[in-house]
Amino acid sequence: MLKNSQGLAHLGATSLVMGLMEAGRIHLVADGPEDSFVPGTRYTRTDEQYPMSEVVRTLAPRFIESATDFATSYPILWPHISHLGITSAAYLPLIAQARPIGALGLLYSDKDGFTSDERNLLVALGSSIAQSLQRAMLYEQEHDLAEGLQQAMLPRRIPDVPGAQVAVRYRSARLGRDIGGDWYDVIPLPGGRVGAVIGDVQGHDTHAAAVMGQLRIVLRAYAAEGHSPATVMARASVFLHELDTDRFATCTYAEVDLTTGVVQLVRAGHVDPLVRESDGNCRRLPAEGGLPLGLSAEFGRLEYPVSTVELDPGQTLLLFTDGLVELPGADLDEGIQLLTAMVRNGPQDLQRLADRLCEEVDERGGEDDVAVLLLRRKVAHAPQPGGRLQQHVAQSDPEALSSARHMIRAAVRAWGAKARADEVELAADELITNALMHTDGGAIVTIRVLTGPERRLRVDVEDRSSALPRRRDAGEAGVSGRGLMLVDRLADLWGVESRGSGKCVWCEFVIPAHE
Repeated sequence: MLKNSQGLAHLGATSLVMGLMEAGRIHLVADGPEDSFVPGTRYTRTDEQYPMSEVVRTLAPRFIESATDFATSYPILWPHISHLGITSAAYLPLIAQARPIGALGLLYSDKDGFTSDERNLLVALGSSIAQSLQRAMLYEQEHDLAEGLQQAMLPRRIPDVPGAQVAVRYRSARLGRDIGGDWYDVIPLPGGRVGAVIGDVQGHDTHAAAVMGQLRIVLRAYAAEGHSPATVMARASVFLHELDTDRFATCTYAEVDLTTGVVQLVRAGHVDPLVRESDGNCRRLPAEGGLPLGLSAEFGRLEYPVSTVELDPGQTLLLFTDGLVELPGADLDEGIQLLTAMVRNGPQDLQRLADRLCEEVDERGGEDDVAVLLLRRKVAHAPQPGGRLQQHVAQSDPEALSSARHMIRAAVRAWGAKARADEVELAADELITNALMHTDGGAIVTIRVLTGPERRLRVDVEDRSSALPRRRDAGEAGVSGRGLMLVDRLADLWGVESRGSGKCVWCEFVIPAHE
């Protein structure tokens, strides 16, 4: 109502002045007509002889009926504004929650005095403005708190990742509270591996930001402890459920072995990632997923299938939150198609590509937060002695067995054991199949490189059964019993170790030096 000359005209006022309380002083935020600013009044105390100081001090309006009244009551101020032709003025305290938050002055150049109705109207106006200002100030304070909290919860810096280029971006929503629970993280792991996380906590407030910070920390801790991607996600879901909050979160966790290029991907209700080829082509990376974090624990469905893919040198993995692909009047698939085209035609430089994606969000004024993580694998590094990959294979999940085979095949190729690839894959397959057939639970498959006088590749298959396997002749007509005989012929060494209530069957292969 008062933001322009037309609004003032409705009240018959020529101009206005306004001050807001800051640290016990009045800060002048609107200083009337041009050439009316009085030096030394930008900040004033409440005990000074100015009309705004008086109404803040007394909590009562002050109606100035004439120029003479103004000059007599405020002799310090009047000489500086007498040239403005002011004939009357109304100064109103702005009171919210029984305390003054500022003062408003309406100046008139063709009015003498105020009727009772006019005074009541102006007092009501002051009250309405005070309530609106209070809401705006509280909103700004909450926004500043939430924004500061969110920035504190996001990683302050992204670590250097040998073997990869990484770019991350965060953009707050252009509408709404401008704050939410989107986050990203990059977690260095042993053996030339790195964890990449993208997630989104439900809601757009300080609570969402606080939950996001806690969830980011526990995900990082579980990954650093060496848990498999599926276990990391399941434990994070249980943690969020036990927070006793009504929020859930979607998340994608990718564990990337930068030596082999093997990516183990777990998705909790989140949008599928994208992969950009070295030639610029871009494609969606469908990954079977589980329920969002928090919900999977609530409903007792903590299964998170692992999708195993390869990231070749020069390829880029794109993780993002749904704010990047949400378009007014369009479904999610349309948004992803548009993003795919944008990535395909975007800059080759990773940082510029990340900037371009965020510029697109800025241009369309998205209503949701956006977090983006881009990870590009550099040219293949030499095999690292500490190389290690692990995957859980459930009895009821045939895809997990296929993923484990894929992981072993990629590791063997990357770690310089191509000459023995068929032997390693066949022996590992026998051990995994044996564990799934003869035990009640699944198996944990680990493949790693050992160093010493000679480099060796070792495959471990753990299960929860304490029964030790026996090598025996199955006979000519036998359909089982040949597995360990085959492993004995293929591997250079093999054996069995007790592991708590279960066991580990392992086999080792010498890696030829010329590779």
